[in-house]
Amino acid sequence: MSKFLWKGLLVSRAVLAATLVVSSTALAAEQPVEIAAAAQANLQLAGAATEAAKPETAKPETAEPLSLASNLTVETIEKESANLYEGLANEPIAPVAEQAKAPSNAVAADLTETKPAVAPANLSAEQPVAEQIPAVAPANLSETQPAVAPANLKAGKAAPQPEQISQSSAPSAQPQAESNVLEQINEYSTEGSGSEDAVGQVTSVSQLSDVRPTDWAFQALQSLVERYGCIAGYPDGTFRGNRAMTRYEFAAGLNACLDKVSQFIQGSRNRVMREDLASMQRLQEEFAAELATLRGRVDVLEARASELEANQFSTTTKLNGEVIFALTGIARGDDAEGRKADETTAFGSRVRLNFDTSFSGKDLLRTRLQVLNLGSFSTNNTKTAEGELRFNAGPFGEASNTVGLDALLYQFPLGKNTTVILEANAGAADDFTNTVNPYFDGDGSYGALSNFGTRNPIYYLLGGSGIAVRHQFGEKLELSLGYLAGNPANPTQGNGLFNGSYGGLAQLTFKPSDSMALGLTYVNSYNLITNTGSNASNFPARLGSFGLDSDSNLPVSSNSYGAQASWRLNRGFAIGGWAGYTNQRILSNLATPTGSVQRGDQKIWNWAVTLAFPDLLKEGNVAGILVGMEPRVTSSTNRTLPEDKDTSLHFEGFYQFKLSDNISITPGLIWLTAPDHNKNNSDLVIGVVRTTFTF
Repeated sequence: MSKFLWKGLLVSRAVLAATLVVSSTALAAEQPVEIAAAAQANLQLAGAATEAAKPETAKPETAEPLSLASNLTVETIEKESANLYEGLANEPIAPVAEQAKAPSNAVAADLTETKPAVAPANLSAEQPVAEQIPAVAPANLSETQPAVAPANLKAGKAAPQPEQISQSSAPSAQPQAESNVLEQINEYSTEGSGSEDAVGQVTSVSQLSDVRPTDWAFQALQSLVERYGCIAGYPDGTFRGNRAMTRYEFAAGLNACLDKVSQFIQGSRNRVMREDLASMQRLQEEFAAELATLRGRVDVLEARASELEANQFSTTTKLNGEVIFALTGIARGDDAEGRKADETTAFGSRVRLNFDTSFSGKDLLRTRLQVLNLGSFSTNNTKTAEGELRFNAGPFGEASNTVGLDALLYQFPLGKNTTVILEANAGAADDFTNTVNPYFDGDGSYGALSNFGTRNPIYYLLGGSGIAVRHQFGEKLELSLGYLAGNPANPTQGNGLFNGSYGGLAQLTFKPSDSMALGLTYVNSYNLITNTGSNASNFPARLGSFGLDSDSNLPVSSNSYGAQASWRLNRGFAIGGWAGYTNQRILSNLATPTGSVQRGDQKIWNWAVTLAFPDLLKEGNVAGILVGMEPRVTSSTNRTLPEDKDTSLHFEGFYQFKLSDNISITPGLIWLTAPDHNKNNSDLVIGVVRTTFTF
């Protein structure tokens, strides 16, 4: 009798293997899904006859198993959780290893040594990762022996590999598990098709069936979240149990919860309820494909991140830069000397490369290389700083294609609300304070085209090297303090950090809301000028323009006061402006062969009103209109110090059109009604087309 029984068992085993082969072959003909590792393990039981019946498909690659939370195996769970169910049931439960060896149990594939099968290819057209990354295929479960616990939870993994741990007696309340992996794959592939027979191509995650709050899976996961405090995938830490979730969204929450429970088991040796282990196992099986897809996405991202890290320029430094191409020219008008301005059209560029380094994640070391070749109008055409462009060689400057060190600074936090900025070269006020001109102050790269339109001219009364501090008094009030020396690296007499030219700034910036800002500024400077406005306002450096034959600059000190405001009334309109006053004091007398200069004071005013139209016609575009008066000497204390008898208005308009995230084109016009604040000079019109590339 025993011989007949033994032969019957052998025949049943061969029939089972042959049945699996036929089912796998039929599935491969319907859709390109690789044979799961579990099926492969079962097929090997059939011997040489089974090998002959296999379809000609690529052999799955062996790889590290996909698992969720920890590297617990069946054996380690048995060792570390020997008392897991102690006290939970009256009847004894056989050890896991013994149950796994029992011949009466359902066939369970060993998924720990082979790569799981690829998820169904028609899950989503928008998620191509699913076509390449293995999906976990649970082995067939016996109807009388549902799985109760995940047997392999690996820490730090984003996708699970469900394995089953058989138990001697199933809880009466335990739902029946899925019986066949092939039926599960077909079920996923036909979701949302509207017909049980139709197999439609899923093209979006939104087409997948939602997991609703009334579903058993939703309630099971919610119970785990509440019991073990695991976060179900949301940044705010809530489960959001009042709305449906997509299967992928649900799988992400399940993945996070399994990680947490695994750490709970492994780290603290705490007990987990048997019902919870059974729920987790069933959830793993139900959402195996989604969990595998999530793991696939993580694997792809990790691979890309590793490649970037291996080929990056530096682990601490990022390179960013900008290139400006500018077509400029004077359309008409007179220069400051009353002669017709040269109407030559020029084409030039400015290139900046910023190497931004951070050592702690909160500090910044910026090293900037710059080269420009666009000459200034004030040197060659207009003979005045009024109307000068922001991105050329600068007022009365000469351009060349020489690469030089521009900005060099290091900033770091000092406490929670204070930032310290060390300026080693070419420092400027906008490095450490808010110029309160958000749509116009782009330092030549975007926004206004001219020096005057970029910011209040009193900000130009400091520059060079030094130190600055920004301190936040809450969210609405900020104090900025800075000291910059013009020539600190020169140790000769009359130069250096404290004996040469310098500028000191203090500003209170008040922001009552995100759409409004107000700045009150004070600047004290020595031997520095704004390089905007008339020649008279820049008199210490422009003696030759008044017929004084001297190459010397007059020593001068100034105290300047400014108020700036900006208010965005709505999404598409903002108004702003500023007013500035400077008391410029000439500190010594100067005699020249052609005249003399006496000590005295000059009062200099400037103002502007700005209108900005953000997102005009297209998101990211900006249109701007500015009307103002560049620095003008309204009075002086003696006749040897020049005054501006007339008033010139500065009109500027531009439209910055965003072609892409990295390219923008800005055409614009600058119109000066009386160049150099002299009504005898005809109106001056300057045209500009600026193209900015950022990377």
